Amino acid sequence: MEDKSKVQERESWGSSFGFIMAAAGSAVGLGNLWKFPYLAGKNGGAVFVVTYLLMVILIGFTMMLGEMIIGRKTQLDPYGAYKKLNKNWGFLGSIGIVTAFLILSYYSVVGGWVIKYIIATLMGGIGVDKAAYFNGFIGAPIEPLIYHGIFMILTVAIVFKGISGGIEKASKIMMPALFIMLIIVAIRSVTLKGASQGLAYYLKPDFSKFNGRVLVDALGQVFFSLSLGMGALITYGSYLKGDEDLEKNALIIPGLDTAVALLAGFAVLPAVFAFGFEPSQGPGLMFVTLPAVFEAMPFGAVFGVIFFILVFFAAITSAISLLEVSTAYCIDQLKWSRNKSVTIVSSIMFVIGIFASLSMGVLSDFNIPILNLGIFDALDFITSNVLMPIGGLLMAIFLGYVWGVDEAIKEVKKSPNVKFKLEKLWIVLIKYVAPVAIFIVLLSSLGFLDRWLGN
Repeated sequence: MEDKSKVQERESWGSSFGFIMAAAGSAVGLGNLWKFPYLAGKNGGAVFVVTYLLMVILIGFTMMLGEMIIGRKTQLDPYGAYKKLNKNWGFLGSIGIVTAFLILSYYSVVGGWVIKYIIATLMGGIGVDKAAYFNGFIGAPIEPLIYHGIFMILTVAIVFKGISGGIEKASKIMMPALFIMLIIVAIRSVTLKGASQGLAYYLKPDFSKFNGRVLVDALGQVFFSLSLGMGALITYGSYLKGDEDLEKNALIIPGLDTAVALLAGFAVLPAVFAFGFEPSQGPGLMFVTLPAVFEAMPFGAVFGVIFFILVFFAAITSAISLLEVSTAYCIDQLKWSRNKSVTIVSSIMFVIGIFASLSMGVLSDFNIPILNLGIFDALDFITSNVLMPIGGLLMAIFLGYVWGVDEAIKEVKKSPNVKFKLEKLWIVLIKYVAPVAIFIVLLSSLGFLDRWLGN
């Protein structure tokens, strides 16, 4: 009886649309906007895009459905969810919680950079030497910490208000706004003089450029872009009601995430080609190359502000899902109130983020032993290259062989009006294809495949 009343008292999404927007917001993050265009540029343009789309269908759908099944079935945080399904597997939920916790600790620092760039672009530019401006800012001891704090406070303010009143409401505003702004920037980009070269590169596949590196990069980007293996979709799935069509949602959410990535390619690559820049990786593309591109185009300041606001929306919708993972654990397992959970968890994250930020400047000479990386880079490596792939791999094994596909399928078909059309395909994918694919992602992210892939 206690379990039942707990399920009834648990918060839930107010609407299917609200859940989809929140889950898509969790998936859509900075990786869609800076990593996808870069990887497309590095891996032969259109041939990478085609490979990526195939991987979304095979791996993205499979894993996302799996996480939502576990969440809705148990109505618990990731640790409680796995433990409820198999008492020996609570550790797997713990991996997801730790991963989300550590990611937000440094992700919030980058979110702060985005706020700084919205203000800087509004105030009239970023100076002549974009790289020097960026490096000078992130290396400063105080200013980045102020923006890190602002970003964390905004994230906390949303999560304080709960599921339907905070996360859902914010996502229903920010995600449609993100799409509209991204379309505006993409239209501006593809209509620039000289953009046709970038468009051709992006849209015309040259399959002679297909190789193992293209496949592995596409696989990895799908896995990381959809926020798999960190408990976010298990947590969000735990607030779903029993009549929700999980299969449909598991197709729509990766579809929306992919639409953002593809639009980001349209927004970035034609403009970068038009002005003769190289699409650089990570922060270089976002904070150095693109400000120079916007400065070179007519009304560039307007498009620059729009772009950084949409980047902010992408960052904060991911951040609220990351904070909710740890918050749900504290509420479910430690029986804390939401306000107490959010306050304590976010405060610890903020402190870790201070050290991550300072590792770009005053602590730049300090490296984490064994990894030989600074604090920021070490947090990124541990979460992205180790914990997320391990969490995803073990989840596929858990669903395929421990808890079992029969139980998972029963959960999908729980509502009398829902049919599981892709049931047979999903069984093959979760038992055989996903574990192998994610194991390849793990090996690649740890550098074991570099020799074979030509790195």
